[in-house]
Amino acid sequence: MNVAISNSSEKPIYQQLFEQISAQILKGELASGYCLPPIRQAAQELRISIITVKKAWEELERCGLIHTITGKGCFVADFSSEQKLQLRNEMILKQMASDASYYKSFGLTLDEVIELMKKIY
Repeated sequence: MNVAISNSSEKPIYQQLFEQISAQILKGELASGYCLPPIRQAAQELRISIITVKKAWEELERCGLIHTITGKGCFVADFSSEQKLQLRNEMILKQMASDASYYKSFGLTLDEVIELMKKIY
């Protein structure tokens, strides 16, 4: 598990943690059955609150990316390639829907959004 937390980011730290770990899971960098570090250990290593790590782990579990075995820890769920692709697309579409609403609030057209995206992608 490789995570970089930015204190200057507008995103909450739990969300940064969730997004980085979920991306690693869906790209196959964290294999099925991989045991995430215990919440206290992760908090200590990342120098963040236990509550923040717990919130990220809960979100990962809510999305079905990990599962908890009481007394043993949190483990990456078992996914087929198709399930990973489907889950990835669902997560991306959810984010894009939120982003699209923001762009629309500025009155941007789809073509304008695409042009702006091309500049940064």
